[in-house]
Amino acid sequence: MQLSNYLFFTTTCDQALAFYTQCGLGRVVEVLRYGVDGMPVKNEAMRGKVMHAKFEGPDLLFYASDNEDAEPMRGSAHLLAMDDRDSTNKLFQALGADGTITTALGVQPWGDYYGKLTDRFGVQWMLNCAE
Repeated sequence: MQLSNYLFFTTTCDQALAFYTQCGLGRVVEVLRYGVDGMPVKNEAMRGKVMHAKFEGPDLLFYASDNEDAEPMRGSAHLLAMDDRDSTNKLFQALGADGTITTALGVQPWGDYYGKLTDRFGVQWMLNCAE
């Protein structure tokens, strides 16, 4: 058994996945599109949008798609266990561009270097670097 997150966007999945690639998290390794290569499309406005995508990076895996009825992402976050402060700072800054920082990076009461943010696509990220 393996648990993987599945992110739902309304129409910005391509942009979000390109952003995550630019941030250095990994890359898209599989993508199916509505109305392309025999895939169904029930709403013409969704033609060409992401029906299903697989995103992989070092020790990272999640899936994503566009769904016209997607609701805002709440109540869940990606937790990234980081190896060092420098990489934590760089990734936090990259993911936080045009997003909202909810907990600034810093040493927390439990002793780890941690920060939390919501990126420009509404996805929550927690970065934790054990000291």
